[in-house]
Amino acid sequence: MIITQVIFQLKEPISLEAATTIFESTAPKYKGRAGLERKYYIRSEDGMNVGGLYFWTSRADADATYTEDWKKMVTEKYGALPVMSYFDAPVSVDNT
Repeated sequence: MIITQVIFQLKEPISLEAATTIFESTAPKYKGRAGLERKYYIRSEDGMNVGGLYFWTSRADADATYTEDWKKMVTEKYGALPVMSYFDAPVSVDNT
């Protein structure tokens, strides 16, 4: 499994309510996406950073999503370039 962390460093803080509205507007674009097992939208407590944690079956699936068109769309949505990090996740714990 590959996890990507995508963070947008905002110029001004965003409220939880406003962030939730934006997140809900983009969530349908990820439903049924090939290789995406789950996505968590995230917002820092101070509202200065928003983004997502994406859980992928492979790096190729992640790369197929993070196109130039995707980067343009998210940059316009958040007013900031995405800062992306990739992680291997060889072990997990699920307490549900």
